[in-house]
Amino acid sequence: MKDSNFLKENNGRLMWHPMTSPKDSIDNPPKIITEGEGVSIKDIDGHSVVDAVGGLWNVNLGYSCQPVKDAIASQLDRLPYYSTFRGTSNDAAIELSYELSEFFAEDGMSRAFFTSGGSDSVETALRLARQYHKLRGEPGRVKFLSLKKGYHGTHIGGASVNGNANFRTAYEPLLPGCYHIPAPYTYRNPFNETDPTKLAQLCAAALEDEITFQGANTIAAMIMEPILGAGGVIPPHESFAPMVRDICNRNGILLITDEVITAYGRTGAWSGARLWGIQPDMMATAKAITNGYFPFGAVMLGHKMVETFENNPDAKIGHGYTYSGHPVGAAAAIACLAETKRLNVVENTAARGTQLFEGCNALKEKYNIIGDVRGGHGLMTAIEMVSDRTTKKPIDAETATTVQEVAYQSGAMVRVSGPNLILSPPLVLTEQDASTILSALDAGFKAAQG
Repeated sequence: MKDSNFLKENNGRLMWHPMTSPKDSIDNPPKIITEGEGVSIKDIDGHSVVDAVGGLWNVNLGYSCQPVKDAIASQLDRLPYYSTFRGTSNDAAIELSYELSEFFAEDGMSRAFFTSGGSDSVETALRLARQYHKLRGEPGRVKFLSLKKGYHGTHIGGASVNGNANFRTAYEPLLPGCYHIPAPYTYRNPFNETDPTKLAQLCAAALEDEITFQGANTIAAMIMEPILGAGGVIPPHESFAPMVRDICNRNGILLITDEVITAYGRTGAWSGARLWGIQPDMMATAKAITNGYFPFGAVMLGHKMVETFENNPDAKIGHGYTYSGHPVGAAAAIACLAETKRLNVVENTAARGTQLFEGCNALKEKYNIIGDVRGGHGLMTAIEMVSDRTTKKPIDAETATTVQEVAYQSGAMVRVSGPNLILSPPLVLTEQDASTILSALDAGFKAAQG
């Protein structure tokens, strides 16, 4: 490896980074992370912090999960790659498909289509939704519905159903036929409604209205995150997802839950769909499926998809990726799933999630730049920062950066996205780790507020 001086000199110069401008990476070089152990990471200068970002929502089991590392090494020695395109397969992918069908059986899922990550999984689900309706003799069902503030990856299809202009405007025109309804976001919504139950009803009514306007027979699927993640951790009222499921059923529309973040225990339940007591028609998963140790994803398929595709000789899937069912990724996922179940991470996730949520609400009592705290469902928490609580004017970027930087120097890596400070730490977080995060945030807000 090159020495630290070389790395610092070239940091931000030669590599374009996701979700920022090349100029910003040059003017404000990113932190160079060189080590990880447990739930902590260390930068190139030897500064160690608790990773309250969890990599990027994906390192659920921390950075020292030996069973996953061993599975990767063993698979590399035995079979580092083989395709799962027509006519060939590999044993690791077959075994994983069985394990996932067992894991998601309660969600009504029984088949898997493997991908290289979350954006791939979303793209796959959208494509299969259109094909499903064509196979059933309804080729006019090509449109998609989604929630404003929702995030569904970066491919053209995913960007088209994304509900945030930051991921859309620079790349338009996008996929036609994608329409967005208001999210059940109590802090900011077009109805000025703060009651979660009433807001859920209003958003569900908006969905029905859009379906009527577009024509149900033109809509392929509704895609939504069970809890909106990158949009600022927006959990709907518990009544919302069942209402959406019912509306989709009545109108012949498939329901896709984007579980790239919420699957595998993040919410304190094994899936976001299970958290709300619904069964979708497809689930897009990735991230924690391999603990972040290998790029991998899976679309899980329910009975409607299975019956339609497996009983039709013309149902050729003209879609896939070179790395679909990659044996090393599959081996990592098998080990990760086993360790996730062995540790029963949902119990710790619920406890530590409550600790962080309550701790952040206590910080809200101290600092008026905290406008809203959202979470309460596992280790997904967001603090929305404002410059004025009365008007809810978002905080300026410089002040938000101060919170983030001081928190980092005080012991925690946190993520700021717009006015939102998002916490998504590993699910093996300890009580002391959570306390460290809260102390670091306290220091960050104190420095920013003055």
